[in-house]
Amino acid sequence: MFEIHISTRNRRDDLLFTLGSIRESLSDDVVVRVYDDGSTDGTSEAVSAAFPEVILLRNQASKGYMFCRNHMLNTAKAEFAISLDDDAHFVSENPLDGIKSYFGDNPQCALVGFRIFWGKELPENLTDREAARQVKSYVGCGHAWRISAWRQIPDYPEFFGFYGEENYASMQLFRKGFEVHYLPSVLVQHRVDLVERRTQPDYGRRLRFSLRSDWASYFVFLPWTNLAKMIAYTNWMQLKLKVFKGDATALKAVVRANLDILGWLPKLLSNDSKFTRKQYEAYRKLPEAAIYWKPENK
Repeated sequence: MFEIHISTRNRRDDLLFTLGSIRESLSDDVVVRVYDDGSTDGTSEAVSAAFPEVILLRNQASKGYMFCRNHMLNTAKAEFAISLDDDAHFVSENPLDGIKSYFGDNPQCALVGFRIFWGKELPENLTDREAARQVKSYVGCGHAWRISAWRQIPDYPEFFGFYGEENYASMQLFRKGFEVHYLPSVLVQHRVDLVERRTQPDYGRRLRFSLRSDWASYFVFLPWTNLAKMIAYTNWMQLKLKVFKGDATALKAVVRANLDILGWLPKLLSNDSKFTRKQYEAYRKLPEAAIYWKPENK
């Protein structure tokens, strides 16, 4: 019924914590597949020793995050595939029952994104009164695919790097008449300090990859008139909110992202999958992806 997919590289301790948190979920209907993308910290050896029941895949040299995700999804034998980051775990009790039930009640739903708390310490109040709903996109660190729907769209674009595949897949699903839903009854903790992340050395690289992948999806899906407006608007917002406030790293990231798009133009034009005007207007009206969850009254 379920496969749980985790891609990892050089985050052994985070991965072992996550695997320990889901061990009780394993059964004949639930398997865990871990793809070690060229780790050099003993990840594979540690997983084999501590979790022999886990199906372990490994690249001797890194082939990229999306390569691993594509491979696991394309070879999935289960009806549903849950994707978790190596530093994310379920907080809700019996999440798989809720996921299975929701897919059963919503046959046009191809993918559900979970409610995600970003932080190393959970808040005391975990209550959420939001209802499940259709949304534009989802978060990579915690979601579930209906595998039959995955097989009707192209793979994640590996040249994106490690950002933006969610929007790309969501737009492909929308073109095919499928829906992406937000399922707040399933809570996941992503054990990341967002403030700390903004001060890390890879901040500029993450910003560059994020911008260029969003722009790439604009090129593939948006009608030409809307494409020009969106590229201009997002460039301006980066300049206004970051660069003009003295963020030199952001300036470098914006310039490099624009150069990346120019280099990708042949690929993007060959994968052209433009929305019709009617499709674009309908997609634009959908609620935004629910990325960061914050507890009520905080």
